Amino acid sequence: MPELPEVEVSRMGITPHILQQTVVKVNIHNPNMRWPVPDEVYQIEALPVVAVERRAKYLLLTCELGSVILHLGMSGNLRVVDKAEPLKKHDHIEFIFGNGKALRLNDPRRFGCCLWQAPNECHTLLSKLGPEPLTDAFTAKRVYEQSRNKKTAIKQFIMDNAVVVGVGNIYANESLFKAGIHPKREAGKVSLARYEKLVPIIKETLAAAIVQGGTTLKDFAQSDGKPGYFAQQLLVYGRKGEPCFVCKKNLTEIRLGQRSTVFCSQCQR
Repeated sequence: MPELPEVEVSRMGITPHILQQTVVKVNIHNPNMRWPVPDEVYQIEALPVVAVERRAKYLLLTCELGSVILHLGMSGNLRVVDKAEPLKKHDHIEFIFGNGKALRLNDPRRFGCCLWQAPNECHTLLSKLGPEPLTDAFTAKRVYEQSRNKKTAIKQFIMDNAVVVGVGNIYANESLFKAGIHPKREAGKVSLARYEKLVPIIKETLAAAIVQGGTTLKDFAQSDGKPGYFAQQLLVYGRKGEPCFVCKKNLTEIRLGQRSTVFCSQCQR
């Protein structure tokens, strides 16, 4: 599943091509996504896109009448192409712009979505989200206070979108390793001092992935251009049984919340 850095790079990639451009046509080739595409989405036609924003893993294309909400689901991607380019299989939704470009949502598994948010309203999918991880609202003190008396494993706790948005499986694994925290430790038993170490690490890990992903943008507007996951050296994720880069002990893999969880039993306590 695309994680927050991948979605942020998608936002960065599409913005130069569609910001302040007028949507001349919306084509819904398949309305049966995770939820049916509402007719209100057509309201963006004949209007310029005045903002391209991200909230958690959702992208918002905003015009004066409201915002189109896009989510990439498990396997979706966005491409900016010339409007005359033939559709690919699984190109379910496209927005045609006055500059001759088309923004297409391709989603083989159709777990993504295209929804509508009216002005001055907050869609129910967005209303209960926690703070963005790269903002000042995400603090160690806040997370520490939320964690009190919580028996949830710390990994699942920091992946809870009500606590902080966008800390997906890959970056939760990596951040906990860097902070030296065992992923199964109860969130309520993690001290403030350890949260004061973990929170900046989460911020740094996500920010570094976004910067690294920015190197893919030169290819973003090509017909096959999509950021995907970024070439980066992961410290633990996907390295089950390989030696820890710090202590050389073989890394362990367990399942937490049905997710692969890799850690070092020597370095993480």
